[in-house]
Amino acid sequence: MPRLDQLLSSLGYCSRREARAWVGAGRILVRGQPADDAGAKALAADVNVDGAPLDHPNGLLLLLHKPVGLVCSHETREGPSVYDLLPERWRRRNPAVTSIGRLDKETSGLLLLTDQSALVHRLTSPKHKVPKVYRATVDRNFPADLGALFAGGTLQLEGEDKPCAPAELKIISPREAELTITEGRYHQVRRMFAAGGTTVLALHRARFGELELGDLPAGQWRELPPDFFDPRLAATPSR
Repeated sequence: MPRLDQLLSSLGYCSRREARAWVGAGRILVRGQPADDAGAKALAADVNVDGAPLDHPNGLLLLLHKPVGLVCSHETREGPSVYDLLPERWRRRNPAVTSIGRLDKETSGLLLLTDQSALVHRLTSPKHKVPKVYRATVDRNFPADLGALFAGGTLQLEGEDKPCAPAELKIISPREAELTITEGRYHQVRRMFAAGGTTVLALHRARFGELELGDLPAGQWRELPPDFFDPRLAATPSR
């Protein structure tokens, strides 16, 4: 059971020092009674701040429609970030909210954000083989043998000594296709198309596992239950 000041700090409400001031000001209730000690231990379910229950005490899991132009980084020098879209309190949580895998600055689409580090590790681990679907537009017509090249499991990207896992290519038009991969190498989709002689002009992640964006507008998110990917459930649940 955490200390009250630790709990408030980890959820992004305030610093531990500020928690003492909040207790003194009567802003914190524990089991309906004003808290009198910021160092006392308390269950998150028993705590109210300014008359409201604690915000997502069991963890955050968000499905975000990432727009082009944002990076998946906490480094401010890298430019505008997907985390800038979130409420300030969520940006102060500890562990920090981070992305499950990354999309580069010029790629849009489905991105999962969470403060659950174990979930990040599990869903980005190659052994789980979570399928990810990308829609790509390229600069020239696809070679006739590109689908076979991607599906064969022999494509070796420049600078790497292990070939890519088999991937499924679905041609939509002469210069637009959907690619399903189960890995997450650095700029993998762009590099795969480059190896096939084309340059990606636009890239969008349409699906992660069984999750899709639906009609979610760019820059918006929807919340998922923190246990959505509970290991006791299916690896890629359909909800």
